Amino acid sequence: MTTYHIRLKSREEVAEGTMAFHLEKPDDFQFRAAQYVDVTLINPPETDSQGIVRTFSIASAPYENELLIATRMRNSAFKRVLATLPLSTEVKLEGPMGSFTLHKNTAKAAVFLAGGIGITPFLSILRQADKEKLSHLLFLFYSNRRPEDAAFLKHLEDLAKSNPRFVFVPSMSEMEKSKLEWKGERGFINREMLVKHFCDLKGPIYYIAGPPAMVAAMRQMLTKAGVDEDDIRTEEFAGY
Repeated sequence: MTTYHIRLKSREEVAEGTMAFHLEKPDDFQFRAAQYVDVTLINPPETDSQGIVRTFSIASAPYENELLIATRMRNSAFKRVLATLPLSTEVKLEGPMGSFTLHKNTAKAAVFLAGGIGITPFLSILRQADKEKLSHLLFLFYSNRRPEDAAFLKHLEDLAKSNPRFVFVPSMSEMEKSKLEWKGERGFINREMLVKHFCDLKGPIYYIAGPPAMVAAMRQMLTKAGVDEDDIRTEEFAGY
């Protein structure tokens, strides 16, 4: 793991209450899709008991020339500062870290189960898979309350159009609170939703990322369906 000093290039809202931050990518920074980094604020104007360091999955792909991170904008000192930092401000970056990466056996499908901001590591994998024309069969089930809350939704739809080996299944659990039209799946990800798209649940490698309660529920669903624990990989995104 190496430490770098990099600058904030830009930021944008990618869903209601979710911001993406574009960071400089050091020339010698190499990572595998879905790895993560620690970002440290340098002399921030305010701090709180949660500190000045946060861990973020890298949402951009290894082939891209910048680093993209995204987060729900909760009311913490770190996120208040991050949301208002002048562009070109320097931050400290440590990484890359993590082994939540795509398996190499192309004969086994990858099934990604994402809740909310847990989409970020999968976006990195899917971008790289599209670029490299990987032969893995890829499924993404992406759960949000409403389309307004679903970060990178349009980008994922575009990836599904460009990659014939990628199946995208977004689902909304609280459409009664949305102002948008929705023709896709509704409710939380469940066994019935998975079976609609592939019959043998015991075949793929599963990757689960999202809030701890969602990760636990998805793991329980899969093990009850007979999926081997060795075929389930998880990453929890706690709110902070």
